[in-house]
Amino acid sequence: MNVTHAVIDRYSQGAKEVQPALCCPVDYDTSLLALLPQEIIEKDYGCGDPSRYVRAGDTVLDLGSGAGKICYMAAQLVGEHGHVIGVDMNDDMLTLARKYQPEMAKKIDGQRVRFVKGHIEDLALDITALARYLQEYPVHTATDLAALNTWQEQQRRERPMITDASVDLVISNCVLNLVRDTDKQKLVNEIFRVLKPSGRVAISDIISDEIVPAHLKANADLWSGCISGAFQEQEFIKAFIDAGFVAVCYDKWDAQPWQVVNGIEFRSATLTATKGAGTTCMDVGHAVIYRGPFARVNDDEGHIYLRGERMAVCERTFRLLTEGPYKNDFIGITPATPRPPMAWCAPAGTLRSAQETKGGDYSGTGCDAPGCC
Repeated sequence: MNVTHAVIDRYSQGAKEVQPALCCPVDYDTSLLALLPQEIIEKDYGCGDPSRYVRAGDTVLDLGSGAGKICYMAAQLVGEHGHVIGVDMNDDMLTLARKYQPEMAKKIDGQRVRFVKGHIEDLALDITALARYLQEYPVHTATDLAALNTWQEQQRRERPMITDASVDLVISNCVLNLVRDTDKQKLVNEIFRVLKPSGRVAISDIISDEIVPAHLKANADLWSGCISGAFQEQEFIKAFIDAGFVAVCYDKWDAQPWQVVNGIEFRSATLTATKGAGTTCMDVGHAVIYRGPFARVNDDEGHIYLRGERMAVCERTFRLLTEGPYKNDFIGITPATPRPPMAWCAPAGTLRSAQETKGGDYSGTGCDAPGCC
């Protein structure tokens, strides 16, 4: 089976006429949908709503943007200082999404969305530029092929479609499962590459509770229907951890499976994750207190936090725990008198004494959990 051709054919058909089998029931924000053309709403397919993770001012990258529904929803949320980029490889879907750009620009008072053609597992290669190259330099010989490979590598290095560390939030709606298994880790690594330090991920996708056997993966209808190419639920998380993400979690998990095939449950879930700040660990005397309710927890970098104890952390980890995705779980203590900076990260389980932290600033608790404080 040629996975790429099966997906292109299925979604080209979906751009021409509505394909109900490609959709999971999703509760979208109707106020955001109100501005969208009905054709986009009807011919865009997904299993979740990653737009709810968009913040004002974000540069958002939507992987597999399809008819552009999530892009146009996100454009209303990023505001006048934000920007949204949709990436898709399907010409029919790109045509449909671009068809309404002038209309949507008027409705939201600004052209905040652009759509580019590319493979989401290779965000550095501009497929439109590749097509121009091939038109001028068609490949007929092994020498031509070598020249093409050289050109592609140069393009990725010097003129990437999506540049390194340029995006605040990467979102996707039921598309990662369409990528070949051999390219899935490359895809997640590409997400890491394009995100800014402290950038975020919100991926809505179909996952399976068991490994999908080869005979189901070979079924073109199941693959292009967002089923047999699904990540297994533990593998999905592992792919992001292996790429270097922290705070990886399932923020949404459908209790009821969308499909059950050969006893395997396929359900919609939304995974969120954060790219680290990428700065050196510098100790100036910060501490954090894990609120509970567990006796102890550890993070993706190996730090251990004991409930109610003042744990020594470097400044980078302090920012992550008190300003980032963990902020409702930790009390932060900024030292009253910072010690001279030292390139050091506390060994797992290292405590800060009350004497060291006495008089520190507890204002950065970051506690906005319901009922907290």
